[in-house]
Amino acid sequence: MKYKKWNIGVPKEETIAQLQEAGYPYLMALVLAARGIASPETAAEFLDRDRKLTLSPMLMRDMDKAVTRIQQAVSRGETIAVFGDYDVDGITSTVLLLDYLKSCGVKCLRYIPRRIEDGYGLSKPAIQSLWDQGATLMITVDCGITGNEEVDFANSLGMDVVVTDHHECKEALPNAVAVVDPHRPDCPYPFKFLAGCGVALKLVLALGGESREDALFARYCTLAAIGTVADVMRMEGENRAIVSCGLEALPHTDFKGIHALLREAGLAGKPITSIQIGFVLSPRINAAGRMGAADLAADLLETEDPARAEELAQKLCELNRERQSVEQAICADAVEQIETLRQEERSALVLSSEEWHQGVVGIVASRLSEKYSCPSFMIHLKDGTGRGSCRSYGGFNLFNALESCADLLDGFGGHELAAGFTIPEENIAAFRERMNRCVRSATGGEPPVSSLEVDAAVASPGELTLEQAEQLELLEPYGAGNPRPVFALLGATVESVQPVGQGKHLKLRLSKGVSRFDAIFFSVTEEECGVIPGSRVDAAFYLQANTFRGATTLQLQMVDVRPSLSPSRSEAAALALVGRLVREEPLTRQELTRLKASPSQYQECWAALTHFLRQGKVREERLPFLRKIAGQVGGNESFLRTYLSLAVFKERGLVSLVREGDWLTMYLTGDPEGARWDACPYLARLRDKEAN
Repeated sequence: MKYKKWNIGVPKEETIAQLQEAGYPYLMALVLAARGIASPETAAEFLDRDRKLTLSPMLMRDMDKAVTRIQQAVSRGETIAVFGDYDVDGITSTVLLLDYLKSCGVKCLRYIPRRIEDGYGLSKPAIQSLWDQGATLMITVDCGITGNEEVDFANSLGMDVVVTDHHECKEALPNAVAVVDPHRPDCPYPFKFLAGCGVALKLVLALGGESREDALFARYCTLAAIGTVADVMRMEGENRAIVSCGLEALPHTDFKGIHALLREAGLAGKPITSIQIGFVLSPRINAAGRMGAADLAADLLETEDPARAEELAQKLCELNRERQSVEQAICADAVEQIETLRQEERSALVLSSEEWHQGVVGIVASRLSEKYSCPSFMIHLKDGTGRGSCRSYGGFNLFNALESCADLLDGFGGHELAAGFTIPEENIAAFRERMNRCVRSATGGEPPVSSLEVDAAVASPGELTLEQAEQLELLEPYGAGNPRPVFALLGATVESVQPVGQGKHLKLRLSKGVSRFDAIFFSVTEEECGVIPGSRVDAAFYLQANTFRGATTLQLQMVDVRPSLSPSRSEAAALALVGRLVREEPLTRQELTRLKASPSQYQECWAALTHFLRQGKVREERLPFLRKIAGQVGGNESFLRTYLSLAVFKERGLVSLVREGDWLTMYLTGDPEGARWDACPYLARLRDKEAN
């Protein structure tokens, strides 16, 4: 069980029916209703995908100034430097703008920082190098909004700067010729959630003019789509148009490096969705930046030579495999550190080491945030200075939090969900304490609980078909604000469990009623999963088509599995029967006989309960707890006897028991060995064995 809490949506049946009557398939209607889309009209509007960008790029503050200065540089034959970032968004932004400028005949320089040697963002040595190479204008993409000192340095050299970025702004903006960022407080641009490549695309459209917008969008939407998905931008508005059109254009893109990477990743000729971009293409591009070789990825996307593209694609895939190995080692080390933290230091995980690879700590922070349900701050130490990467959880605003700790930091930048910072090593302890206070204040002091958002439980398993799953593709592209649908199957039975992929993954067979389903649980072992054939479980999953040996079938891609919180028929009958006994309702002789057992059988139940409760105060889910104790007792009617025994303990004052939804909180309040069992009215009624 990966998540402590499942938040399962309960869409209104009348809404589902209304959407189905309008022609939407059951699963599509279920998801739409669960997401608050209550009418066919709003559903059609939500699913509509614009074929172009409808907002004028000139609505962005300073876009006119940026266009004027760049066009001036083009007409004068100036050398223009494009300064990017080393992640997927930054690399695609850099290549996008360079490709356009070169098509205009501009002499261009490219600079992407090396993550380890240069760190994040603008730097004076890099600017000096570009100036020495003849650049008189520098355009930043996906960075620069917090580089006030560096922009001032460029100005002192005589170099003009145009900043384009999408990250949060500090109070004072850089003193540049133009600062184009939709997050500027004074920027009237209506859509605030563009990625860095989205802003770069808007700049190119503005430079090209209205007459060329369609042609330029068609050429660059694929690059912008990859960067937008990789940077986990909100998948709505213009982002939805960029990614939809980019995915559609992907198989026909003019960028040879993308085709080479698709082939090397095994995706050539296959349908490409936002899922493949997010989990297959993006990690390979990102690996270059993480491992200190971002220029390799930029070279791949820029090259016109097919043979060179194949070579570079292979190198990126090799780097990605190396990154995965390094990531696993860092993650294991971080988990060991977490085990040594005090409870008050676990609201925000602030971890550091000199051994960690600086380029990989960010992705490990993402893993830890998901695993421990809290913001994570991973710091690589070198020569007394820490370079940190952090990832949010539960909507916690990282940028604001870092701003509140600015006196402890040498610098920081990013946005509310992901950010980077530098910190003197001696300030880390104080930073850890303050950040934990900050998170506790934001969450009301509640301990973090890992939560899974499930769109809805599927009441009719027969509706889980390949055809229905394929219809869900209309919801694409997925991303923040429009996640891939997660469904739940409650009260399913595990028929088989089989390790696959050298024991790294699990293949399961689940059933409910007459329906049978194949399922795959990636990166989970048998021990971690904790289920065996015959287990009654709740399954949370994505739906996917699985093609094997030419045949395509439906497969459940597991997100989580837990002991079922819904009772089977026999369990429901047992719960109801004990309830009627406790409430002194009439029972038949047959029902009383079923409840009655030998003294030794009940003593076995009492011993098992006593042993468990002597561990101290416990909080358990009700049905899994009863099944656990019943499994220790064994025999027919063990679940019934266990539930009745717990009722007897409560009646005798031996246990404090509070039920909150599916959870029981309980602890011993008396000594079972000294209890007067014969005085319990429930047991007395069974001894009398008289039908009412």
